[in-house]
Amino acid sequence: MTDPAHTTEGHAATEPDEAVYELASGRLEHDLVEALAAGDGARVKDLIAPLHYADVADLLEHLSADERHALIDVIRDDFDAEILSELDETVRDEIIERLGIADVAAAVAELESDDAVQIIEELDEAEQRRGRGAIPAGERTLIEEGLAYPEDSAGRLMQRELVTVPTFWNVGQTIDFMRHSADLEEDALPSVFYDIFVVDPAHKPVGAVPLSRLLRTRRPVPVTEIMDAEMKLIPVETDQEDVAFLFRQRDLVSAPVVDDGGRLVGAITIDDVVDVIHEELEEDIMRMGGVREDDLYSAAVDTTRSRFSWLVVNLATAVLASLVIGLFEATIEQIVALAVLMPIVASMGGNAGTQTMTVTVRALAMKELNPTNTFRVIGKELLVGGFNGILFAALTGGVAWFWFGSPALGVVIALAMIINMVVAGLAGTTIPLVLERAGIDPAVASGVVLTAITDVVGFFGFLGLAALILL
Repeated sequence: MTDPAHTTEGHAATEPDEAVYELASGRLEHDLVEALAAGDGARVKDLIAPLHYADVADLLEHLSADERHALIDVIRDDFDAEILSELDETVRDEIIERLGIADVAAAVAELESDDAVQIIEELDEAEQRRGRGAIPAGERTLIEEGLAYPEDSAGRLMQRELVTVPTFWNVGQTIDFMRHSADLEEDALPSVFYDIFVVDPAHKPVGAVPLSRLLRTRRPVPVTEIMDAEMKLIPVETDQEDVAFLFRQRDLVSAPVVDDGGRLVGAITIDDVVDVIHEELEEDIMRMGGVREDDLYSAAVDTTRSRFSWLVVNLATAVLASLVIGLFEATIEQIVALAVLMPIVASMGGNAGTQTMTVTVRALAMKELNPTNTFRVIGKELLVGGFNGILFAALTGGVAWFWFGSPALGVVIALAMIINMVVAGLAGTTIPLVLERAGIDPAVASGVVLTAITDVVGFFGFLGLAALILL
């Protein structure tokens, strides 16, 4: 979670901008590697000091393992806990191991509860117990409560630190309360927040007051007069993907989270939702490529293991397509041109189906497909497949006729193109819908099923038509 207000004290506003420019150009990384190689710790600290914690995280990811360890050893005493929340999981595990659980616990204690939960939940059970044991009791309670909620739920995503006021307070009392809390440096209040929640005696939210409205209102005005009573309450077990959808639909900046009894237990802010959107998008892209997670920083053996199973599935579909081709071995032997042209039909069907599938998977993820418009969308994609099939049938048929001097061969590939393009449009729409209905993530399995269908239909249609028409 990136906090735009987070800056490094003692540095002019222009220095970080220059440092970021050097980071993007590679100059800073080059200078840092040289300083690490020379063992110049003072120079390393000077280079790191102006950087935002997110930029330090990027630097750590770019460095080799040995350089990463050397950098951590130099900045260990001044290590910014926020860096951990920005790191790739693989690199984070490596940094945590290098820092040691005691230093990690000390760093986590400085974070807000949502970021602290994000770090602790990545540790194994033994490390979690040791880490929680080293965190002060107050922070530890908040973290343990967060970890009690389901993974990828609103309860894990929310921050427990809130600003709440009773219904009988006015604007002046609210402002004085916040100033007094800031003077006392109370850790129970969030460092950055957007709304103040008005609660009843049972600690149930009855309204929210945006800070901007609070500061523009005179002190004697009761908070109940300026609060937004129409709030979207998020149950703690709501999936984080549904939370992100809600924020997008309602243009929210923050939203209250309630437990099963309707009591206010936390709040989700837009910076956390941006992280969720990025995470879900990355996950879908990886899954469509047959990769379970971003393994850029993983060891070669681990990457090989994680990709092997998906490649086995692809091998099976390729063998299936080959078996279809084998059925027409005699036909191909008599007309060699078929072997030259048949990949065109399968490839065009696969690409057309992928276009349709991508649109459908996105529509499902964005909740734009529902029982009301599903058949309309399927019908549209069938028409698109038919139109494209006719256009490319004329094009490929003409090319085949001109290339091999056989109008009959042109007719065969034209008919096969129409069939496969229509099937591709139908399959690209229905496969994700069927998979979702079956409880399977369409982003994971749609691609391999679609490829199998378009290859089998493409080869069977083209070679079958050739056997009927040409022989």
